[in-house]
Amino acid sequence: MIHVWSDQIDRKLNHSSSEHTQLHLTTTNMGKQPNLYAFDDISALAKKLRAYIIQCQNSGIERHGLFKLAVSGGSLPATLAKALLAPGQGGSEDTVDFAKWEIFFADERVVPLDHADSNYKLLKDELLDKISEGMGQPKVHPIDLQYLDDVQEMADQYQEGLMQSFAAKDSVKLPMFDLLLLGCGPDGHTCSLFPNHELLRESDAWVAPIDDSPKPPAKRITLSLPVVTHGVKIAFIATGAGKKDILKQIFDTEEGRSLPCGLVNAGGAEKVSWFTDTGAVEGVAFPRRGSV
Repeated sequence: MIHVWSDQIDRKLNHSSSEHTQLHLTTTNMGKQPNLYAFDDISALAKKLRAYIIQCQNSGIERHGLFKLAVSGGSLPATLAKALLAPGQGGSEDTVDFAKWEIFFADERVVPLDHADSNYKLLKDELLDKISEGMGQPKVHPIDLQYLDDVQEMADQYQEGLMQSFAAKDSVKLPMFDLLLLGCGPDGHTCSLFPNHELLRESDAWVAPIDDSPKPPAKRITLSLPVVTHGVKIAFIATGAGKKDILKQIFDTEEGRSLPCGLVNAGGAEKVSWFTDTGAVEGVAFPRRGSV
C-alpha cells in the first residue's frame, strides 16, 4: 500500500530528484499517520487549537527562547483570533506570550501590504491589531515592497530573512519552524503550492516564487514543500461543509495523497494535526483522534 502510494507520487511529479524525496518520505514515515481532530463547532475547535498552539509556543521558547511560526491566509487568521485573544485561565499552560513570537508567512501574494489580497493585511486586521498591550507584540516579517516588480528577488530576499533567523549562527539545510499553521484549498493546495505544479519538485530553495498561480493573484512567494514538512509541528485548520469533498479525497484516496496537502501529510506524518469541524469531515473514513 505504502509503496504503491510512493510510486504514484513519483509518476505524478515525474522528476528524478522528487523520486528520491518521495521514497525517503515514505520509508521514513512508514506506518505513521497525521492526526485528524473533528469538533462540533468553531468555538470548540478554537479552544483546543489555543491549547495546542500554546504547547508549541512553550516548547519553542524552552528550546531557543522564541516561538517561530509560519502562517497562511484565508479563514485562518480569524480562527486564530478566536483562539488566541480569548481570556486565559492563567498559568504558563494557558498564556499566550506574543512578545516571544516571530511570525513569518507560509506564503504571500506579491501585492502592497494594504491590498485586499495581502495575507499580511488579513493577519493584521483579524489578529495583530486586536492584541492588547498586556499580551506583548510579536515580531512579524512582511514582504519587502521594493521587490513588487521582481517576484524572484522578493522570494530571495524573504529567504534571506529566514536565513538570518534560523541560520545566523550555524549553517542549516532547512529552517525548522516550531509550528506552521496552514489552510487547505478546495483543490487540495496549501501555502501557494498547487496540484501538479512544478514547485512541488523544488528541493533546494526555502522560499520559491510563483508567477502563474491558478488562483489569483498570479504572483506570489511560498515556502517550499521540504520546509513545510521539516517543521516541528504542522497544523491544518479546515472548517465547513465546503471542505468535505477535498478532505475525503486527501485522506481516503490514492489520488488525494499526491495533492499538496496529501504530500504534507506524507512528509510530516505524525507531526501533522488537522483541526476540523464535523461538517468538514462528513463522509471521511480516515479515523479521528479522540483528544489533542
